[in-house]
Amino acid sequence: MATYKLAQVMAQTRLLASQYREATGQSLPVTVELARFDAITLLGLKEVPGAEAEATLVDDNSKEFHVQIKGRVIFPGGKSRQMVGQLNLTANWDFTVLVIYNPDYQPTAIYSAGRQIVEEAIKETKNNKRGAMTVAKFKAIGELIWETQDKSDEQSLDRQSAS
Repeated sequence: MATYKLAQVMAQTRLLASQYREATGQSLPVTVELARFDAITLLGLKEVPGAEAEATLVDDNSKEFHVQIKGRVIFPGGKSRQMVGQLNLTANWDFTVLVIYNPDYQPTAIYSAGRQIVEEAIKETKNNKRGAMTVAKFKAIGELIWETQDKSDEQSLDRQSAS
């Protein structure tokens, strides 16, 4: 059995997911794994063994914060109200990070929001028992903590989000 570096496997996953979407119009369910990998890699988080979408952030004073990780691919012509998905309000986390992807499954931006802010935003939304939130709402309440250097991707995403 060949041994692969995780970064190489993720690069192949991005390519395969993009090609699959282009060929079938359907998405492969790989965004959560890509988001976890990218958040850990790009933000310098520590991996939590066995956790599907969690990591730990250690600040400059060695204090640990638990992070819930979400990801969303923004496709051209997609729904105007893209959803982040269900936020787990019963889990132990201090922050949620949302990794935004372009149609090639490349990260373009990462937003972060603290637990209290997320819970308040969910409470404000009527009939929201599942903890879901739109990408636009998360971006509005969150803070941009990482973005790609490729501004053409960012401008394209902004146009799509506005529609």
